[in-house]
Amino acid sequence: MTQLALVIDLNVCVGCHACVTSCKQWNTSGTAGSLVDLQAYGADPNGTFFNRVQSFEVGEYPETQTVHFPKSCLHCEDPPCVPVCPTGASYKRAEDGIVLVDADKCIGCKYCAWACPYGVRELDEKRQVMTKCTLCVDRIHDQKLPVAERKPACVMACPTNARLFGDIHDPASVVSSAIRERGGYALMPELGTQPANHYLPRRRTDAQTDPLQVVKQRNPLRVEGREPQPVAGGTPLSGDWEH
Repeated sequence: MTQLALVIDLNVCVGCHACVTSCKQWNTSGTAGSLVDLQAYGADPNGTFFNRVQSFEVGEYPETQTVHFPKSCLHCEDPPCVPVCPTGASYKRAEDGIVLVDADKCIGCKYCAWACPYGVRELDEKRQVMTKCTLCVDRIHDQKLPVAERKPACVMACPTNARLFGDIHDPASVVSSAIRERGGYALMPELGTQPANHYLPRRRTDAQTDPLQVVKQRNPLRVEGREPQPVAGGTPLSGDWEH
């Protein structure tokens, strides 16, 4: 069975939030419907997002690092959010493994949000329906798009190529290769949900520096005896220099 998923490289994610904004834009204008923002610039803003980036510090001073951790629905192979839904609004597609919500059936009871151990479901308070990442299902199967663009909006927008997309059940896919070669891991595997999305761990790399690049070069515009000198007797004003 095909299982589409994201693989996120934590080693190159810079926390720029391009994935967040592109996700918001695509899904607001797509089949998912308008994703509400309430009092976006007020003291208590509230908004619906399918994807968020959490940033935090790890390690102890002075050996600290900032980790940027994108998180969205993990499209579990055994999703706990599906069986608890009383109306059948939450379901997992057999053809590609994507977990979706049928907004026409959703009653906003939040059972799925309580069942999800990853906290990636959000209630759209305007429509009173549960929302989540769809892997841009309306985009990745769009035959009118070039094959190279049939990827989630977040993958297309990432400036560092930190987000990979494909079938993790296909051993020859780019995502399976990355998981296998880079030690990709799933979140909280002990829960038995079998998250499809994986993360590639951060790794320490030695700086590759060309010695010629760190040699101080003389300014080619410098002319001996023509360097600006401060005016004697005080701090000069702008442009008040002697030559």
